[in-house]
Amino acid sequence: VQLQASGGGLVQAGSSLRLSCAASGGIFSNYALGWFRQAPGKERRFVAAMRWNRARTTYADSVKGRFTISRDNTKNTVYLQMNSLNPEDTSVYYCAARSSWTTNYGSASEYNFWGQGTLVTVSS
Repeated sequence: VQLQASGGGLVQAGSSLRLSCAASGGIFSNYALGWFRQAPGKERRFVAAMRWNRARTTYADSVKGRFTISRDNTKNTVYLQMNSLNPEDTSVYYCAARSSWTTNYGSASEYNFWGQGTLVTVSS
């Protein structure tokens, strides 16, 4: 399984960005997909996750109401729509996958496939 993340950039506070994660090399109908982020000097933290075949979504409290995770079955792509960005959202964002849903979806160690990361910088 390969994951290719894209869509990061430099934006001002209050702006929006949409990250994409193109998945290939697997059958994703039962997969769990997640987005994590890692700021400089900090640990990787959970942002959002979804269950591919049921479109069940879950979010970290820090992004709830601002970020939306979604998928396009026809393109095997997962998105992270980020609205009302603030400087605290500045991080490298990673998409991740595992072959089945887990109730421990917020733990990075649960995922065995990772994209390369895309940098999001939010200026004040």
